[in-house]
Amino acid sequence: MILLAPMEGLLDPILRDVLTRVGGIDRCVSEFIRITDQLLPARVFTRLVPELAAGGRTPAGVPVHPQLLGSDPVCMAENAQRLAALQPQGIDLNFGCPAKCVNRHRGGAVLLDEPELIHAIVAAVRRAVPPHIAVTAKMRLGFRDGARALDCAQAIHAAGACELVVHARTRDDGYRPPAYWERIAPLRSALPASLVVVANGEIWTPDDARRAREASGCEPLMLGRGLVADPALGLQVGGHRRGPLPWASLLPVLQDFFTQVRRVISPRHQGGRLKQWLHYLRRCYPEAESMLAELRTENDPQRWSEALARAAAR
Repeated sequence: MILLAPMEGLLDPILRDVLTRVGGIDRCVSEFIRITDQLLPARVFTRLVPELAAGGRTPAGVPVHPQLLGSDPVCMAENAQRLAALQPQGIDLNFGCPAKCVNRHRGGAVLLDEPELIHAIVAAVRRAVPPHIAVTAKMRLGFRDGARALDCAQAIHAAGACELVVHARTRDDGYRPPAYWERIAPLRSALPASLVVVANGEIWTPDDARRAREASGCEPLMLGRGLVADPALGLQVGGHRRGPLPWASLLPVLQDFFTQVRRVISPRHQGGRLKQWLHYLRRCYPEAESMLAELRTENDPQRWSEALARAAAR
């Protein structure tokens, strides 16, 4: 099983759409929806996760679990109940976001020092939504260290979650390599087999995926930046192809992405969205580096569309 990670400010509905149409992804988790002290109207959920209006799936038919982030069990439960009325296949809970602005307001990875509160949040959400809607969670190994990782994982299981993604770094590790996949293995061994444990972090290649599976003992993987850099990575990890897509095959995907960007994002931000993806694609495609160099200072979306069309015509 290959999951597409939630990545705030990057893996939005447009990129989820085009990546799931490339293939190799079994499920997505949305960018987090911040829950504070109010009950959000349904339109907020459908605006942030438009797949909810299409059966909770991307146009390619891949399920999307909306992700909630917050620290108030009652408010989280009330919002999960409203979200459940929109019939997603599952609701994910964020205990891993390392952003300082989120942690300052008691959201994300800072809660890993409070496994009792994590249990209360998961249990409240599980009680609030119908049994057929899965409740899943994502955590890191800890905030400053991994001393309470097992406490948190056991709290999540005991509260009724059916799946746990573990990003194999602490909050203080940020996104610096390496990821400590081997530290997931003791958690997985100590938890019942009924809880699906998914390994995540620093998986850029099929070889990374193999080593992550061996070190963690987890067959399911969650891919994030690696899949953005190599859109066919899920297919490769699943054994369905060898090597990245040829640049010529990727260009129509880029064109489709930018067409959707131009349809829904303000003109002054459109070029930035394409540059953001090309920045990741440079890891596998020198052509992406060349396109960035050619148009790095260009902000006219039409010029970017023309550059993509020229590249596709070569």
